[in-house]
Amino acid sequence: MTKLETTERLVHVPLGERSYDILIGPGLMARAGGEITSRIKGRRAAIVTDENVGKLYLDGLMDSLQTDGIEAVSVTLPAGEKTKSFDSLTNVCDVLLEAHIERNDTVIALGGGVIGDLTGFAAGIVRRGVRFVQIPTSLLSQVDSSVGGKTGINARQGKNLVGIFNQPDLVLADTDVLDTLSEREFRAGYAEVAKYGLIDKPDFFEWLETNWREVFAGGAARIEAIAVSCQAKADVVAADERENGRRALLNLGHTFGHALEAATKYDSSRLVHGEGVSIGMVLAHRFSARMNLASPDLATRVEAHLREVGLPTRMDEIPGELPPTEILMDAIAQDKKVKSGKLTFILTRGLGQSFVADDVPASEVERFIEEMRAP
Repeated sequence: MTKLETTERLVHVPLGERSYDILIGPGLMARAGGEITSRIKGRRAAIVTDENVGKLYLDGLMDSLQTDGIEAVSVTLPAGEKTKSFDSLTNVCDVLLEAHIERNDTVIALGGGVIGDLTGFAAGIVRRGVRFVQIPTSLLSQVDSSVGGKTGINARQGKNLVGIFNQPDLVLADTDVLDTLSEREFRAGYAEVAKYGLIDKPDFFEWLETNWREVFAGGAARIEAIAVSCQAKADVVAADERENGRRALLNLGHTFGHALEAATKYDSSRLVHGEGVSIGMVLAHRFSARMNLASPDLATRVEAHLREVGLPTRMDEIPGELPPTEILMDAIAQDKKVKSGKLTFILTRGLGQSFVADDVPASEVERFIEEMRAP
């Protein structure tokens, strides 16, 4: 991780010909045109955004691109998880082709994780791959989904089941845009920040326990938390780009969380991704204790911190009725980490000691979920 100046950080993702930079700091949106032209030859671009983000930032981004000689078109999609669909993918691909976006031109994802995942997938398949830039506008997307090249859409059978690996050419994480997030959205993103400490950075988790209020307030602590998170993900991606081993650790809490999202039919009024991850991480730590892998005190500590910042930590906090346990188990069985029908979970042996647990007994998971459903 490189310090450019007091208020800006640069994280490099070393992947040979697919290497790229993540710039983190205030005011990057206004510099987007210059940062892109210094790295990409094409002078045409297509911006994909959603209705909420577009109202705030699309015009400014278009101005920045125009100032640096980039001719741009845009497509604005509905906000929300349901936009990660085959219909939206077709829509975006049509816009890119009609705009004659070529391989050296740029497709820009301006938005949160939904827009980033969908746009990256479209950029990877149109003309078998065009240049791709991420401008993430949520905390969750800045520290997680914009980095690492996972792109895709949801299917009827579950979340993120159709997609490709497509590394961006550049990530611009403008920390100023986070000031427009609702408290709920920021908290949801914070779950992914805490995740990096729980995977293998116990010192970072302890720092968050002490400094989380400063992270929420903004300024240097927020930039530091984002930079540490991005560096942590960059290190894992560089070692295991296509999730053949260690990268699976980044899914701590996600197997449970994705099942809960599917159970709510991706209704953001009930549960958003980061909230599902928060509950999922607590469940992963409690399940680890149940399997005599870690102390129950650790699960209590993790739950206490996430609850202190305002995140849900229990299944009974999800509004509305959840489907039967067997339906949740069906969603877990669709998880991308399942191999040869065997359940795989990210569990832990201690603070920052997560590991990939293969062949977890489905019967144990089913009994555990049934217990955890109770108030």
